[in-house]
Amino acid sequence: MKSLISAIFGVVLIGGLAVIVTPAQAQKKIVVGVSWSNFQEERWKTDEAAIKTKLTALGADYLAADAQSSPTKQLADIESLIARGATALIILAQDNDAIQPAIAKAKAEGIPVVGYDRLIETPGIFYLTFDNREVGRLQASAVFKSQPTGNYVFIKGSSSDPNADFLHAGQLDVLKAAISSGAVKVVGEEYTPGWLPENAQREMEQILTRNNNKVDAVVASNDGTAGGAIAALAAQGMAGIPVSGQDGDKAALNRIARGTQTVSVWKDARLLGATAAEAAVAMAKGTTPDKLPNVTSFTGGPKKVNMSARLLTPVAITRDNLDVVIKAGWITKEAACQGAEPAKAPAACK
Repeated sequence: MKSLISAIFGVVLIGGLAVIVTPAQAQKKIVVGVSWSNFQEERWKTDEAAIKTKLTALGADYLAADAQSSPTKQLADIESLIARGATALIILAQDNDAIQPAIAKAKAEGIPVVGYDRLIETPGIFYLTFDNREVGRLQASAVFKSQPTGNYVFIKGSSSDPNADFLHAGQLDVLKAAISSGAVKVVGEEYTPGWLPENAQREMEQILTRNNNKVDAVVASNDGTAGGAIAALAAQGMAGIPVSGQDGDKAALNRIARGTQTVSVWKDARLLGATAAEAAVAMAKGTTPDKLPNVTSFTGGPKKVNMSARLLTPVAITRDNLDVVIKAGWITKEAACQGAEPAKAPAACK
């Protein structure tokens, strides 16, 4: 019986006494709980694969929940991940204010949190994203290069996501002078609830109706909203006017090859996911956010909270450098170039 107990629990001698230690006490398993806001978007599957691969390499377990674009569900999801034994959390926030009770619970239990791609403006959280203001600049620059005058539409992200405003601030960094001079006229500007393409399509349809289709360019804040806007444009025979996006979604990269989208700002989700996994495991082992690699101080949120952050560098993908994502293995040439007219196809497709 003694040997059986030793085999199951382990025995440690302390001061000459045999003390039984459970496996959990001997070595606590790192379990990273990931709360996705809206897993139906294509790009998050790439992020998930990168997170899972890195966690496996680091000997950690993976738990996940999908909030399906519901702030209420995400609050319950995070609390459930904690109850299921998560020792660190990675959270892609749907609404950073709505989940604060769960964030407080995690902090009270000593569970570190990575704010993934979207800001959760709470002290002690590690904010990991790409430089979203720069993403906005790259989007506007590409559209402005193609259409330096005319009627512009802004299809912004979700009003509950601080990234929507970071992106728009970057867009205005580029376009403010042209708007002030009258070279660019803003004829429509809308937030997109949940970043959902169907909401973006409906917004674009309404803007086209109000303006009798007199729209020359669309600054859409991600590839999902770009897809919705382009669907509305196509229905009016207007596909091909400049439209921006971000994320490097495969459908968006194909639209670039076919000439219906101007730019997708590529944020390599493989790098973001792997970096998040590494940070979560390190913090679960006791590393504080300010001691993580390549960390910087971020105070750009609405509340100006000083946060430890890492801002990765985005890349604007247009028809001129579509080969970058192909060579990086992000998308195959066949997938990127499918349906592109040979005579009009970018060099990457020839």
